[in-house]
Amino acid sequence: MKVTAIETIRIEEFPNLLWVQIYTDEGLTGVGETFFGPESAEAHIHGIIAPYLLGKDPRPVDRHAANMIGYVGFVGSSAEQRGRSAVDIALWDLWGQACGLPVYQLLGGAVRDDIRVYNTCAGNRYALSKPVHDTANFGLDAKGGGQDYEDLDAFLHRADELAHSLLEMGITGMKIWPFDFAAEASQGAYIGAAELRKALEPFEKIRRAVGDRIDVMCELHALWNLPTAKRVVAAVEPFDPLWIEDPVFMDQLESLGEVQAATRVPIATGETLGGRGQFKDLLQRHGCGVAIMDVSWCGGISEARKIVAIAEAWHIPVAFHDCTGPVALTASTHLALNARNCFVQEMVRAFYYGWYADLVTARPPIQQGRITVPDGPGLGLALSPERLKATDVRFRRSE
Repeated sequence: MKVTAIETIRIEEFPNLLWVQIYTDEGLTGVGETFFGPESAEAHIHGIIAPYLLGKDPRPVDRHAANMIGYVGFVGSSAEQRGRSAVDIALWDLWGQACGLPVYQLLGGAVRDDIRVYNTCAGNRYALSKPVHDTANFGLDAKGGGQDYEDLDAFLHRADELAHSLLEMGITGMKIWPFDFAAEASQGAYIGAAELRKALEPFEKIRRAVGDRIDVMCELHALWNLPTAKRVVAAVEPFDPLWIEDPVFMDQLESLGEVQAATRVPIATGETLGGRGQFKDLLQRHGCGVAIMDVSWCGGISEARKIVAIAEAWHIPVAFHDCTGPVALTASTHLALNARNCFVQEMVRAFYYGWYADLVTARPPIQQGRITVPDGPGLGLALSPERLKATDVRFRRSE
């Protein structure tokens, strides 16, 4: 089997997403995905990866994973890492199809049949159209795309009702970010007493409404300086969150160790890191109680499975990020079924029951708050042929 073409796909409706399709001379096509900065990741794919990969057998995935970055760009979730991640996911998909096996089987088999999900309480258009530095409410004022689950507005104003709604679906975990407005007002340098009280209101409503029947995760989006992050974490701690995520900007891993040392609540972090080396540094600094990774940012399935193994050696649980797209969610779920130290998978129900269905031929089935993978070899899905016929779809191809 040889790679005959590498195609990248961008859709105007989803300007932060990039898809990759890898074609072979045996008629198999693998699909991958990454998120944010699609133009730069696309340039790396066609400028660096395609000249290397075209004409090669796609199946020795680890060999290719080591050759898809180049001399620079291997630290963090850089354009190079994002491009490499998308292609790596597609290579695993191809390998599974060639073997007639699902990806989780290639990883060593499933240690569980399904896994619990938690809901990141975003709206249907969250993070799809606005820049990444507008974190507090981006997508809240967007129109279109269906608003069946406008969970961002709900957690800001009706967190008690939202908790009940999730429990009715069997979803027993929810992630919210009510502190972001204060961080953006002060550049993460200060939060006043009144702002602190306002940000704590959703936690109070949830605990009054449903008690401890639902786990609550607090997302801080890496917006705070160290002393203010400690203050925020201390204020949230009495509500017994399952974890507090990304309290400080991810340029100084030592600061994460200080935050974790100051609280009994697990600090969850890592989704913007790239590669096992940075996760090793994070763990050595005792900087997290849960290691979070995004398979479409950290180096793909190849790198993510190695990060999982390192975390397991440190007795640290892992969780996979999904506030991105349906291919990344599916790849993450394959890993989650295989990884012994994974206990929960992120989802965004507004995405899953909204626009995800328009983009792919199958989604990972979810029943009563638990997710598994689609039937079939590889990832078990493909991009929707009908959606790719639309006039807002742009293709770039190397062959």
